[in-house]
Amino acid sequence: MMKICEILEMDNIEKGKRIELKDEYKDSVFFLKRGSVKIVDSNSGTVKYIVKRGNVFGELALYDEEAAAEEVAYALENCVICYIESKQMESLIEKHKSLKNGLLKVYGLRIQKLERRLNDLLFKDSATRIKEFVSDYLEDFGEDDKTGKIIAKNLLSHKDIANLTNTSRQTVSNVMSNMRKEGVIDYNVEFISKNK
Repeated sequence: MMKICEILEMDNIEKGKRIELKDEYKDSVFFLKRGSVKIVDSNSGTVKYIVKRGNVFGELALYDEEAAAEEVAYALENCVICYIESKQMESLIEKHKSLKNGLLKVYGLRIQKLERRLNDLLFKDSATRIKEFVSDYLEDFGEDDKTGKIIAKNLLSHKDIANLTNTSRQTVSNVMSNMRKEGVIDYNVEFISKNK
């Protein structure tokens, strides 16, 4: 029986590099082995979501090639990606229900996040959306540093956060600055942290 790791291609991607979902890696599904990437809508330039280590991206190639061609991925840090052509992936999904269930789980979690973002947009002000995003980001990407703080690499620009919270870059700067003054978070160019 062939293992999935035996048929995956692997590549190292440097921080800041664009991962060509429609050219070099056309019709591929990606597994992020190390690092994190942001998925951007190529038409509007807005950040759609962030993918962290251990997750999948580019899976739209399985279902909607046109939509997949409109996404671009950027490495937020040095990454290792494994990838497989979508046709091979479809074949594996048919043979292995656990793989299909895993992809469905990824989609389910993304849909939940999108529903929350829509709900937040309708019922919460800009400052609340930004504060909750920063808190969620630290929970998702942060690690306990054993001193009572959660620390994460500061991978997103204020513009990226503005895209993800449907606010302006200036509003993000103001809210984060106020959060720092209040002692809720601390951040610099490299890291962002909060007390547990």
